[in-house]
Amino acid sequence: MAKSYSRYVCGQCGRVSASYMGKCPQCSSFNSMVEEIVHEEPAAKSPNASRGLTGRTTPRKIAEIATDAEPRMAVPISEFSRVLGGGIVPGSIVLVGGDPGIGKSTLMLQMAMAMAKTQRVLYVSGEESERQIKMRADRLLSDGAHLPENLYLVTETNLSTILEHNREVRPVLLIVDSIQTVYLQELDSSAGSVSQVRECSSQLRELAKSSGVSVFVIGHVTKEGVIAGPRVLEHIVDTVLYLEGDRFQAYRLLRSVKNRFGATAEVGVFEMRERGLVEVTNPSEAFLAERMINAPGSAIAVTMEGTRPLLVEVQGLTSPAQFGNARRTPNGVDYNRLLMLAAVLTRRAGIKLGEQDIFVNVVGGMKVDEPAADLAIAAAITSSMKDVSVRADAVLIGEIGLAGELRLPGQMPVRLREAQKLGFKVAIVPRRLRKAEPWPENIQIVEVRSVYHALEAAFTAEQRDLPKGREV
Repeated sequence: MAKSYSRYVCGQCGRVSASYMGKCPQCSSFNSMVEEIVHEEPAAKSPNASRGLTGRTTPRKIAEIATDAEPRMAVPISEFSRVLGGGIVPGSIVLVGGDPGIGKSTLMLQMAMAMAKTQRVLYVSGEESERQIKMRADRLLSDGAHLPENLYLVTETNLSTILEHNREVRPVLLIVDSIQTVYLQELDSSAGSVSQVRECSSQLRELAKSSGVSVFVIGHVTKEGVIAGPRVLEHIVDTVLYLEGDRFQAYRLLRSVKNRFGATAEVGVFEMRERGLVEVTNPSEAFLAERMINAPGSAIAVTMEGTRPLLVEVQGLTSPAQFGNARRTPNGVDYNRLLMLAAVLTRRAGIKLGEQDIFVNVVGGMKVDEPAADLAIAAAITSSMKDVSVRADAVLIGEIGLAGELRLPGQMPVRLREAQKLGFKVAIVPRRLRKAEPWPENIQIVEVRSVYHALEAAFTAEQRDLPKGREV
């Protein structure tokens, strides 16, 4: 006879507790414990049964295991293919997350329509009807195009029924929109609960690994910006993708934060238009298209997103504080990093920012996390403070230390070649202290040791009225 008991599971990290706790001891989240009822079936008594194993396995020598590269399915959307690592790996499961209304369902339907031209695809929706999906598909079609014959649609939330449809259709690609709407009848909890999300994801993973079908799962995002459900959900899948961007701007960034088959932190850039998401093949040029030349408070940084160099415009604005305490307001830049850079500029470069409100913005909705953009941020703030413009043909690359020194980031030749390709003539970079790959030609390299000398090089001779900074 089955035994039933209740337990409490944290919705953030998946920690299980016998009693309710207001604060999770593992992830320190408040009010995240959710009650669930567990029906424990008696285990079959078999002397040869091993818990967690469906069959007998045989240990093999590592030298005997084949290491042939697993073939990938080509994705007609090149930006999507780049983020996945070169295509879809058969038998993989991919989680796609993003804010509501950012374009997750649109992107996945576009990929399904593109893949259905050569493969059989099953699109399962638990949020929209088949008619609504058909209307969106008609809107995404280009002029003169027809809907693919191999794309199958179904509206279903019962996972057992979804698996039945998968056996009947036998697709190469299965898309589930979304995992928070799918449920198992064997569990008493409602759809979207911790236990339902965990168990449904586990069964979809078993489906992918056993049958070879590639599964894409769309996940909701909480107000904190993380995928809803236990953190174990991100450990179950092979790849985690985030679709980022401002809903009020045209650009969308598809970012890989976990990928067992490719590079992490890879980024694909799309532009939202009337007919859906359109690839941006040269994102650096797109981000700099509306740049105002010789405007004070603007500097160009070269960041690396995975294996791709991106040129972004960093804007800075300073204004006298009106209410005593000066504010620091970043958009696309880490707040603590901005505080550190303001302190270094004040102490090491003689730029008095203690009574100035500082605003920093990365144009295009980009989020810059790497320290290589430190020098461009510092130059943009100084340019606004002195009301002079940074050299229009210069890019600034470098990490700033607390002593005011500049440190060399990685993959410098790749960054410099991208800047040269877009027409920039000067690159202000940290001085190299050891032998490395030679600099690219046809671009002037200005090597400096400190942030003070870098700011001197960033402005023309007529604008260099900086106070004497501390030598490094």
